[in-house]
Amino acid sequence: MTVSITRENVTAADLRREAGRTSDTGAARRMLAIGMVLEGSSRADAARRCGMDRQTLRDWVHRFNAEGVAGLSDRPHAGGVQARLSVAQQEQVADWVRAGPTLEKDGVVRWRRIDLQAKIAETFALHLHERSVGKLLRRLV
Repeated sequence: MTVSITRENVTAADLRREAGRTSDTGAARRMLAIGMVLEGSSRADAARRCGMDRQTLRDWVHRFNAEGVAGLSDRPHAGGVQARLSVAQQEQVADWVRAGPTLEKDGVVRWRRIDLQAKIAETFALHLHERSVGKLLRRLV
């Protein structure tokens, strides 16, 4: 049973234009595939050319019919890992980095991840992996 695109307020040209604007590559591929179907390509051909299965394209057509172009983006996951440092603790770490270390007090002349890892463990009694400290720094500073 084929699925038809019932949303008539969006054309294939609109979808191509929006696909060129978005930074979400997955949504762009979905827009292009649906645009190809609107222009008369078979669902199997459009899916193959856009790197997905025919059934997957069918599922995205259902979302497009229900939600429009916005429905073609991935939904954020509800779960995720809880931050181990509170917002106040993260701000304190950011302040340390912005102010820089003091040789007499901190024993270093510049912050490295391993130095911040030790200071976080000493101050907050919390052990973070060195890589997690780096990810935290990229977010904060």
